[in-house]
Amino acid sequence: MENKFKSRKFWLAVAAFLASIGTSLAALHSDNTTVAAVGIIAATLSAAIYAAAEAYVDGKAVNNDKED
Repeated sequence: MENKFKSRKFWLAVAAFLASIGTSLAALHSDNTTVAAVGIIAATLSAAIYAAAEAYVDGKAVNNDKED
């Protein structure tokens, strides 16, 4: 888990998630439900993209271990 905190992918995903949540909260405050919905979708996508990137990296690591 300690390596996750050193990962640029992790911090980029956290920043995207927080920015999306911030956008959603600001949009809700100004009664703009469309922007709020887009913010929630973007927050979800940032988590999904991070998970997909980690799965790809982990899959490559497993393949490299099998070849050795």
